[in-house]
Amino acid sequence: MDNKIVLIILAILLPPLAVFLKQGAGKGLIINIILCFLFWIPAVIHAILVVM
Repeated sequence: MDNKIVLIILAILLPPLAVFLKQGAGKGLIINIILCFLFWIPAVIHAILVVM
């Protein structure tokens, strides 16, 4: 439970880090990094979906 809360907070502040901690280096991380460079909000939404 506490770990999920930390990941959600990280998903809001640093979306690629949250995705990396949940899934490791893979497609999800690449997608999130690209979303971070383009727009911040979609990257946050993607990270929260991955963490949940």
